Amino acid sequence: MPKILYNPDVLKHKPKFYHVENPERVETILNSLKLRGFDDIILIEGKSSIDEVLEIHSKEYVDSIVKLCNDSFNYYDGDTYISNGTLDAALTAFKLAKEAVKLALKEKDLYFALTRPPGHHAGISGRALGAMSNGFCIFNNIAGAAELAKKYMKKVIIIDFDVHHGNGTQEIFWNDENVIHIDFHQKGIYPGTGDVFDIGGEKAEGTKINLPFQSHSTDSDYIFTWNDVVEPILDYFKPSIVLVSAGFDAFINDGLASMDLTETFYRFAGAKLSKYGVVAVLEGGYGMGLKYAPPAFLEGYVKAEDILDTLLDEKYSISPSNDTKLIVENVKRIIEEYLNIF
Repeated sequence: MPKILYNPDVLKHKPKFYHVENPERVETILNSLKLRGFDDIILIEGKSSIDEVLEIHSKEYVDSIVKLCNDSFNYYDGDTYISNGTLDAALTAFKLAKEAVKLALKEKDLYFALTRPPGHHAGISGRALGAMSNGFCIFNNIAGAAELAKKYMKKVIIIDFDVHHGNGTQEIFWNDENVIHIDFHQKGIYPGTGDVFDIGGEKAEGTKINLPFQSHSTDSDYIFTWNDVVEPILDYFKPSIVLVSAGFDAFINDGLASMDLTETFYRFAGAKLSKYGVVAVLEGGYGMGLKYAPPAFLEGYVKAEDILDTLLDEKYSISPSNDTKLIVENVKRIIEEYLNIF
């Protein structure tokens, strides 16, 4: 049964006025998971140290966050607020992600870390790859998890299905051939990065795989892409655990994007990952997706055989758009030059 890693200190990061990234996000997920029978919650005590965060981020950036957190309320940028509880929440989130890795290495299961503030837009020094802001993120939780996993695995695979490109994660591991970063995202929205030709730095070419979808892409587009791109990579490397930047803002009518995913894709993704240990780290999700997508993802992991059999029976209804077919064809052609797996 999937395990949910939680510490109420993640709720300490609070906006002064209304903000879409708020404590209710985690509370909504917890309630929806419990209602669907996912109530195996592991309370993780304590938080990461500043030194642990410095393995990922520059000292100048971390010092700037610490300084801002000493005030009652502030803004790092126009999108990203900082309250006097933000540092505790961010260090707690960082620890939750790392503890999930430790547990997954011990016993195969899905470990869902309820982390906030989110992290995948935070680069080495904050704003990454020319982005205008940190996009609500403070410390890059999935990067902390990946850095730990690297000590135990030859290749670490991160799948990011948040609707926004994980520019911070891509920047941090740009030159790291041992981290494969596969990123599903909507094209043309914040942060404006994640082109198919962004494939990694010198000696790491082919390990950064960007999948930019057109607006209003559907379950069919994502499922087709997963089968054609993600599945061959997982089958080739056979990782003991897979890391997931689990944003749920590609769900239909989420509010900050314009994608049309439903529970079907999230069940499918969970089912496809059921043969691996999974470390899922919460990223975005601001509307209906928080209520419906996380339980579907966990349900897919638990009921994988039934769900995949159902999708197989309905295989002719999986009809990706021509744009998606073209993106997948281009990505495979580009990556094939470096990873001979397609």
